[in-house]
Amino acid sequence: MKFEMTENGFQTETSYGTLQISGNDEFGFRPYQLLISSIAVCSGGVMRKILERKRIPADNITIDVKEVYRNEEKANRVEKIHLHFIIEGIELDNEKMDKIMEVTDNNCSMLQSVKDSIEVVKSYEFVK
Repeated sequence: MKFEMTENGFQTETSYGTLQISGNDEFGFRPYQLLISSIAVCSGGVMRKILERKRIPADNITIDVKEVYRNEEKANRVEKIHLHFIIEGIELDNEKMDKIMEVTDNNCSMLQSVKDSIEVVKSYEFVK
């Protein structure tokens, strides 16, 4: 990837179009939004694959970012994220779902990349 400076941030060309990145959300995605999106969507994608392999595919998975804690005293770094998974179309007991969450964590490359620096809290609920 190559990022070019713009008047209000940076941009890169992807196969899906131009990605605008800026510290000001009026001009593009903020870097912390991309970081959180990467962790959330990687986790959701891995969870989806695990459920499909176990032959219990979900009709839909929504990931709600309930909390983002940024430490203002340390360059506003992201220190904690709470991801809440809303899973439609299936219902599992807590023991099975906790195991699926653990396997998801172990196989999500984005989560593994930040595991020693960002606390990622996860919760879930089932919706019919």
